[in-house]
Amino acid sequence: MEDFHKTRRLPPYVFEQVNRLKAKARAAGADIVDLGMGNPDLPTPKFIVDKLCDAVQRPRTHRYSASKGIAGLRRAQAAYYERRFGVKLDPDTQVVATLGSKEGFANMAQAITAPGDVVLVPNPSYPIHAFGFLMAGGAIRSVPAEPGPEFFHALERAVVHSIPSPLAVVLCYPANPTAIVADLEFYRDVVAFAKKHGIFVLSDLAYSEIYFDGVPPPSVLQVPGAMDVAVEFTSMSKTFSMPGWRIGFAVGNERLIAALARVKSYLDYGAFTPIQVAATAALNAGDEPIQEVREIYRRRRDVLVDSFEKAGWAVPAPGASMFAWVPIPERFRDLGSLEFSKLVLEKADVAVSPGIGFGEHGDGHVRIALVENEQRIRQAARGVRRFLETAGETLHNVIPIGARR
Repeated sequence: MEDFHKTRRLPPYVFEQVNRLKAKARAAGADIVDLGMGNPDLPTPKFIVDKLCDAVQRPRTHRYSASKGIAGLRRAQAAYYERRFGVKLDPDTQVVATLGSKEGFANMAQAITAPGDVVLVPNPSYPIHAFGFLMAGGAIRSVPAEPGPEFFHALERAVVHSIPSPLAVVLCYPANPTAIVADLEFYRDVVAFAKKHGIFVLSDLAYSEIYFDGVPPPSVLQVPGAMDVAVEFTSMSKTFSMPGWRIGFAVGNERLIAALARVKSYLDYGAFTPIQVAATAALNAGDEPIQEVREIYRRRRDVLVDSFEKAGWAVPAPGASMFAWVPIPERFRDLGSLEFSKLVLEKADVAVSPGIGFGEHGDGHVRIALVENEQRIRQAARGVRRFLETAGETLHNVIPIGARR
C-alpha cells in the first residue's frame, strides 16, 4: 500500500536502525553503554515529585486542564524569563505551555504554514525543526548551523531566490546536535534581518541552562524589538530532568502565540494538571536545582573528553548542551555516520547517534549524549579503545567546534 501524503514526506527514521541493533545486542547479553538518545537519566528533583504527588490527591485536578497551560504555570514562566533574561512577558498573551518544545514546534508549524511556504532551517539540526514544517505542507531551505557570515549570506540568497519569500527562520542555540552557542550580537543581526524582510524567527532554547564555561546563553527576546517577529521555545526536560513529563513553553510575539494557542485548543487539553502544578513549583524554586544538574553534566563532559582522548578518539569539548558533536575518525569517514554508528555499537558496545539523522551536512559526525554516569562513560571509552586498537586506528588533528566558527 502507498504511504499517505504526509508520511510520504518523512524519510525512514535513521535512529531506528541503530535502536534495533542495540535491542538485538542487549537481547544477546551485551552491556551497551547508550550515549545515543538525549534521554536524561537523572531523577527529577524530589521536591517536584512531592508536589506532583500532593496535587494528584486533589480530585479537582483530575478534570480537563487548559490547553494553553494553567495561569500559575504561565506566570511562573514569565517570572523565569524576567529573572533569567530581563525579558518581560504578559503571561496571558505571550506565554503558552506546550507538551514539550517538540510539540510546540510542530503545532506552531501547523498554525502558521500554508502549502509551499518556505522555512529556513539549519542543517544539521534537530529533526522536528524541518519535518514539523514539511508535515504542514511547507518547503525547507537549508542554512548553515554555525552563526557567522555564511549564515547571513545564506539568508540573503534565500530572500532573493525563494518563491514565495521565506516565512520564517529557525534558530537553535545552544545547538542540537552541534552544541554551538550564539551570542547576543548574532541575535541582533538576525532580528534586524527578519524585520527588514518580514520573516518570523522561531528560536529553540531548550538547552539554555546546560552551559559549562560561565557565560549563560542569551535569549533572542533580549534584543530590542525581537518581540515583533520572534517566538522562543523552551523545555523543562533537561533543565529539571523531566523528559517524560512533557512540559515546555512557547513565548514571545502575540500574533504567533495566539495562532499556536488556537490550534492547540482544537488538539489537546494541555498536560495533566498535577504535572503543571509541579512544573510551576520547579520554575519558582530558584536556581539551585538547575545548578546541580548543570554541574553533573559538566563533570560528565570532562570525563567524556578526557577518557575518549586517552582511548584515541578526540572529542571536541562542548561549551553547552548535553551533547558532544564528534567528527568520525578519518579512517572510517567513508562509511558515513550511520554505518560507523553501527560499527561502534557492534565492536565497542557503545551507542551513539549518526549525524545523518540531523541532516545531510551532519554525515561526517556522530552525536554523543551525556546521559550515562561517569563510570559508564569511562566504560564506553574502554570499549572504544579496544575497537580502535583492533582497527589499528589513531586519531590526530581533530579541530574543536569553537575553532571552526
